[in-house]
Amino acid sequence: MTYLQAIIIAIVEGITEFLPISSTGHMIIFQHLLGIPESEFVKAFIVNIQFGAILSVIVLYWKRFFQSWDFYFKLAVACIPLIIAFLLEKQIDRMLESILIVAVSLFVGGIFLIFADKWFHRPENEKTRLTYPKAFLIGLFQIMAVIPGISRSAATIIGGMSQKLSRKNAAEFSFFLAVPTMFAASALKLTENYKIIHGEYLNMLLIGNIISFLVAMLAIKTFIAFLTKHGFRGFGYYRILVGLVIVLLYVFGLR
Repeated sequence: MTYLQAIIIAIVEGITEFLPISSTGHMIIFQHLLGIPESEFVKAFIVNIQFGAILSVIVLYWKRFFQSWDFYFKLAVACIPLIIAFLLEKQIDRMLESILIVAVSLFVGGIFLIFADKWFHRPENEKTRLTYPKAFLIGLFQIMAVIPGISRSAATIIGGMSQKLSRKNAAEFSFFLAVPTMFAASALKLTENYKIIHGEYLNMLLIGNIISFLVAMLAIKTFIAFLTKHGFRGFGYYRILVGLVIVLLYVFGLR
């Protein structure tokens, strides 16, 4: 991986981390488009630069993030199902190598997003209290995102809407939930690969996190405004289109 390739992947991460289109899926797509070969560092890079993106949540929402202990306990409850994800780490690593899994996940998830507003939409001015059982159920939705292409953001936002939260409130809780979730995933990947992350690799990782942080700052505000006004349908059509294109390229032998 070159510095230019690392910067492009980081930009993709910053743009897509909080959109319901799968940041991991898009980073894998761009990895293949840029001809970046599979390696343990590349896998670690794709996971670890998500840490930079989640820091943008803390900066943008710091007044709301540093609030009551009740809020943190609810985040902790929503993270409990992640134990399943950690147990499936080797299987997840293998899926990170498959562009076809990403394509199918994007397509299927896109169909679901087209109907999500009809099934779950709540008025934006309606305030529903987030309880501990609801937080746990949203955490269960997050488990689906271990499959590349599903999108952690889409799964948790729809999970929140299924618990009668408005799109805006569901999206913001999804952002908050990303902080402990991606911090844990990044820390785990870093401890597993710390021996290979030094010198040039360390520089790439630092640059990648800085870029993903800056780009995500812009993406979050844009996404909230768009989602509140337009809903999920446009993201659904986008996912279906990208998934179809990748499957067709794969069928015609363009790996």
